[in-house]
Amino acid sequence: MRERNKTRIGVTALATLAVVASGTAVVTAPEAAASFPRGEWNETAYRGQVEVIPAKDDRSDRRVLRGKVFVDRDRDSVSDPGERGLRGVMVSNGRDVVTTDARGYYELPAYDNMTVFVTQPAGYQVPVDEYNIAQFYYHHLPQGSPELRYGGIAPTGPLPEAVNFPLVESRATHTKDQNCVIAGDLQTYNKTEVEYARKGAINDLAQRHDYTGCGVLFVGDIVGDDLSLYPDVKDLTKSLNGPVRFLPGNHDLDYDARTPEHSFDTFRAQLAPAYYSYDVGRVHVVALNTVRYPCTPDVDNPDGKRPGCDDPENKPTYNGRLDERQLEWLRKDLAKVPRNKLVVIASHIGLVNYADEGSPVHQVDQVREVYDLLKGRKAVAVSGHSHSIENMKTGDLAKGWSDLFGLKGLPFPHITAGAISGDWYSGQMTEDGYPIAVGRDGGRPGVVTLEIEGNRFRERYTVTGQSDRFQTQLGLNTPTYRDWYEARQEWNANPEGPAPELGDPHVVSRDDLAGTTWLTTNFWMGSTGSRVKVSIDGGPARWATRTQQMRGEDQNVGPEWSDPHAVAQQLVHGGSVADRSMHLWRFALPEDLAVGTHRAEVTAIDSYGRKFTDALTFEVVEQR
Repeated sequence: MRERNKTRIGVTALATLAVVASGTAVVTAPEAAASFPRGEWNETAYRGQVEVIPAKDDRSDRRVLRGKVFVDRDRDSVSDPGERGLRGVMVSNGRDVVTTDARGYYELPAYDNMTVFVTQPAGYQVPVDEYNIAQFYYHHLPQGSPELRYGGIAPTGPLPEAVNFPLVESRATHTKDQNCVIAGDLQTYNKTEVEYARKGAINDLAQRHDYTGCGVLFVGDIVGDDLSLYPDVKDLTKSLNGPVRFLPGNHDLDYDARTPEHSFDTFRAQLAPAYYSYDVGRVHVVALNTVRYPCTPDVDNPDGKRPGCDDPENKPTYNGRLDERQLEWLRKDLAKVPRNKLVVIASHIGLVNYADEGSPVHQVDQVREVYDLLKGRKAVAVSGHSHSIENMKTGDLAKGWSDLFGLKGLPFPHITAGAISGDWYSGQMTEDGYPIAVGRDGGRPGVVTLEIEGNRFRERYTVTGQSDRFQTQLGLNTPTYRDWYEARQEWNANPEGPAPELGDPHVVSRDDLAGTTWLTTNFWMGSTGSRVKVSIDGGPARWATRTQQMRGEDQNVGPEWSDPHAVAQQLVHGGSVADRSMHLWRFALPEDLAVGTHRAEVTAIDSYGRKFTDALTFEVVEQR
C-alpha cells in the first residue's frame, strides 16, 4: 500500500482545478441523481432464500441432487402445494447444466465442494436478502472449508433431500429495455474506505431507480484482502435499488488456502458463487471467476512460456485463468442460450485490457477459447481489475494481445469499468467526504451502465458525484508542463530541496506555442468511432487526434501522451501517474494566438453519435 496524502479541498475548488465546465450534453440518459424518479424497490422487493430440505438420513453415498424451480406465489420461500413449477429453467452444479422438466423438477450429479445454482430466467426474479443480495445458490461442502483465517464455508453436512429455487414473476426482468450497472473494484481496505464508498458511488446509486431489473454487478475486488469487511460491504448494498450480485477478484482471496478449490471459500460463503449466470430481458449475463490462486507451475505453466506462478521469493501468487471445470460449465451454459440473445461476459481480470496489454498475469490465458465459444454471437465483455476506464470496440488491437495470444483484433466490444475506489482512494479529498482518486488513465472513479434495448446496448460512464453530462476532462500539454513532469518525477523519487512547481497550468507563453502545445481531452468512454473537435474563440471547429489508435501499435507512454490535468494532481497529491490512455485526444494550438485570454470549446462525440460539450479558458502571455 502506498502512503496516501489526502489534502482536503471543496467541490467548487475541485471543479475549478479540473477546468471542466460541463456544457450541454445532447443526450437523453438520466443526468443527475436527483433526476431519478422515486422508486419502491425496498418496499416491494421479493425477499427470501433458497429452500433446502434436509436429508432424511446421513448417508454419504448419494450422488444425485434433486429439487424444483417454482413460482413462490405467497413469497414465503417454501414450495407449497399448488405453487407451480417452471419448465425449461437452467440449473447447474458448476460443471453440468440441466433444464427443469414440465413440473419444474431437476436432477444433477452431486460431488463434494460444489455450488448448485439456478440461472434466473427473464420475466422472473430470484429472492434477495435484507442486503439486496440475490439468493439463487446452495453450497455443498460436507466437512466445511479447511482451516482459514476468515472462516470459509461452514460444514454443510449430508447432501440435502432437495434444494428448491423460488422465483416470482417480474415485469422488471421481462422488459427488453434494461439498465445493467457494472461496478468495478470497490476494494475497501478498512472501515474508513467503506465510508468513502458510501459517501461516493454508493450514495449515487442509492439515488437512482433505473436498474431494478438487471441490478448492480460488482465485478470483483469487493474488499482489499481483509475479508472481515464483507459485512460492512453488505451494509452498503442495503441502500441500493435493485438486486445485487458479486463476482470474485484477486483481493477477495483466502490467501491461506493451499489449493485453488478453497481459495474463494469465504467469498462464496458471504456473497456469491465463484461463477454463475442469469437472464434479464433478452440478455444472458455470465459472471466468471478469472482469478486462479494459488497457481501451480506444473498445471498452469506446463510449456514454460509464462514467467511462472511463484514470485521471486517463492510465495504463492495469482494468475488470470479459467480452470477446466469452469470452461466445461461455460460451454454447457452457452449451449442452452438462444443465439439471438446478447451475452454479457463479466469477470474481474479482463479477457484482455489496454492498461496491462503486455502482461500475461493480468489478462486471461484462455481468451481464445472464450472467443471460440462466443463465435457468431452478439456479446460484450465487462471487467475491472486494472483501475482504468477502457472502451474497446470490435476490431481494436494492442501489440501485447498479438504477442501473447496471437489475436488479430477483438471479436466483440470489451469494457473495463474503472473502479469505485479509483486510484485506491488516493489524492485530494472533496468536501463530500471521499478522495478524488484520479486513475492511471486520468479517469475519475465511477460506474458503467449498459443501456440495453433488446439485444443491443450502449454504454455510459457516470463519474462519482457528477451528472451524466460530465464526460470529458480538459488540459494543456505544453513544453513547460513536460519539463515540469520530468523534474517532478525525479524530485518525487529523491525529494531534496524545494519541489518543482508547475505554476498556472492554463497560462501559455509564446515559447510554449512555438514548440508543441496541445489541448487535451480525456473522454471517459471515448473509443474507436468517437471523435473530438475543438473551436478556438468561436472559430471553425477542427478535429483533434486520438493519442492511441488501437490498431496494433505499442502503447504510447510518457509526458507527451499524458493527461496534464490528471498528472498535475497526481505528482503533487499522490497516486498513479496518467502517462498513457486509450481515450485521450489532443489538438495542437495555433502558434499565432494573440496575447490575451482565449476560450476553447470542445465537442466530444461518442460512437453512437451522442454529443458532449465542454470548454477551457486559457491565457497567452509573452513570457511565463
